[in-house]
Amino acid sequence: MFKIAVLASGRGTNLQAIIDKIKDGYINASIEIVIGSKEGIYALERAKKNNIKTSVVSKKEFGKETSNEILKLVENVDLIVLAGYLSILEGEILNKFKNRIINIHPSLIPAFCGDKMYGEYVHKAVIEKGVKYSGCTVHFVNEEVDGGAIILQDIVNVDFNDTYETLQKKVLVKEHIALPKAIKLISEDKIQIVENKVSIKEEVCI
Repeated sequence: MFKIAVLASGRGTNLQAIIDKIKDGYINASIEIVIGSKEGIYALERAKKNNIKTSVVSKKEFGKETSNEILKLVENVDLIVLAGYLSILEGEILNKFKNRIINIHPSLIPAFCGDKMYGEYVHKAVIEKGVKYSGCTVHFVNEEVDGGAIILQDIVNVDFNDTYETLQKKVLVKEHIALPKAIKLISEDKIQIVENKVSIKEEVCI
């Protein structure tokens, strides 16, 4: 069976979306471990409620060795999924898991991405700029922050009266569909990367 590890830093709603899609048979995979960036986050509780192994790798504790500590825990999985994980992976893990780490970002990359663009800061920037559309992007992870090949994107309207909170809720709905879909495509070997662009061999129904 296709094995994944999920890294999270917060409430874990994207983790829950993955768990639900595995349970209903949409994704034929198992979550081998959920790694939290700190103690006390609700993502870890979600994992425990579903009998999934958990661990905490805190940057405060491990510093520059954080990515190496994570690598020790995930060496036997097929895919690493960053589901609201706020730290930057670096070093050997990027080499060993080249094209086997994916991330969900709450904007339409290349807009509103890169250094210091995460979580509510993305949505606040979108609102302040007054753009008419935003959305989410699932992409592969490489050495460049938010620079890996784009797998899937989905769009939401940004209404004049939207706040960053209301926009965040709209984007989350799309995230909860896109991230499991990307995992399904990868697990079924339907993704090909050519010159940092993703070709999907066969579209799947949501």
